[in-house]
Amino acid sequence: MQSNAPSIQDLIEKALTTALRQKIALVGSGRTDAGVHARGQVAHFVSPAEVDSHKLLASLNGLLPTEIRILSIDPVDAQFHARYSAASKIYHYYVHLSPITDPFRRHYSYHVRWPIDISLMRQAAKECIGTHDFSSFSHEAHKGAAAKNPVRTLHRLDISESNGLLCLEFEGEGFLYKMVRNIVGTLLDVGSGKISVESMKAIFAAKDRSKAGQTAPAHGLFLMQVHYPSLRSTNKI
Repeated sequence: MQSNAPSIQDLIEKALTTALRQKIALVGSGRTDAGVHARGQVAHFVSPAEVDSHKLLASLNGLLPTEIRILSIDPVDAQFHARYSAASKIYHYYVHLSPITDPFRRHYSYHVRWPIDISLMRQAAKECIGTHDFSSFSHEAHKGAAAKNPVRTLHRLDISESNGLLCLEFEGEGFLYKMVRNIVGTLLDVGSGKISVESMKAIFAAKDRSKAGQTAPAHGLFLMQVHYPSLRSTNKI
C-alpha cells in the first residue's frame, strides 16, 4: 500500500472487498520496487465466509484493470502465510543487447548499447552463488532487513542469451533491497570491462555499496515464481 499513489495491493483489495462484500486485507509474498514487474506474485487473504474460487476469479478479473490479472485462487490451511511460508523466489532480469532500441521490449528490458562479454559475466556470477553477506549489493544496508541480517543464500544465477535478449535468472531464499538489480548492474560492469572478475571477492568483503557497480533499472526485473514446500501451484497473481 502507498499513501501517495495507487498500488497493486490497493486495487486488488478494493476488488476483493467489492466481490465479497466485506473488507479484505491482502498479504503478499513480498514487496517489489516501483517499476518492477511480477509474473508469479503470491498473496493470501482471510475470509470468514466460504468462497467460490472459480466465481471469485472471474469477478476479480472483471473488476481489475487489464494490467493486473489473477491467475488462480486456491484454498490453503490456516497456517499458510504468503510471505513467511515461502521457501524461495525466482527473479528474471532481462537485458536487450542491441545498438538499436526495440520498441516492443523497451518497457520490459534494460537496453544496453555497448559491447558486453557474457563469458566474463558468467565467471563473475559464480562468485555470487552460495551464502554470503550481500551488504555491498544492498541499498540501505544499515537499516531494515539488511541491518538485522545481510546474509542471504543464492542457490543459482544462470545467464542465457537468445536473439539479443540476455536473461539473468536468480533463485534464492530471500533478497535484500535492490539486491538483484545491484548484482545485475555489477555483472554488466564486469561484462563491459569496468570491473574485473577478480574484484568480486573484494566487493563482497568490503560490505560497502559504493564498491559494487551500477544499479540496473527497475523495468527489466520480473518476480517469476514463489516456491512453497507444501503447494504444487504457486502462481496466484
